[in-house]
Amino acid sequence: MGGLLMLNSILSSPRVTVLEQALSASSLRQKVISNNISNVNTPGYKKSEVLFEDMLQNAMTGDKLPMLQTNPRHLPLQAAGIPTAKTQVNGNTSIRTDGNNVDIDVEMADLAKNSIYYNAVVQQLSSYFSTIKSAIKEGR
Repeated sequence: MGGLLMLNSILSSPRVTVLEQALSASSLRQKVISNNISNVNTPGYKKSEVLFEDMLQNAMTGDKLPMLQTNPRHLPLQAAGIPTAKTQVNGNTSIRTDGNNVDIDVEMADLAKNSIYYNAVVQQLSSYFSTIKSAIKEGR
């Protein structure tokens, strides 16, 4: 029973939770950018954006430190403040006369940036679990 509790603790560590949310945000961003690109010629279409990194930064630098209840006998605490990704429609701008505000060059650059971001997050998760695997095997 203790091993299961320890495994659950390893898999639900704050680092894993943040990286999991970052992967989720990147996946959502991929869908949103693809949707923006597919609507580049749709009159009146307003592009959408994914908000995550700024919310995460605010959560990490805020006045309140995220805390977790590590033992059922501890007093209950507020949930850790790790945000989830949200989409937002950018309806304030219009770069064309038909009301569409999708710039294909910006979207393609964002797509490449998101791909690099996704790969970096996957690399961090892989490194974390490799370290745990090494510790389980006692460095062998």
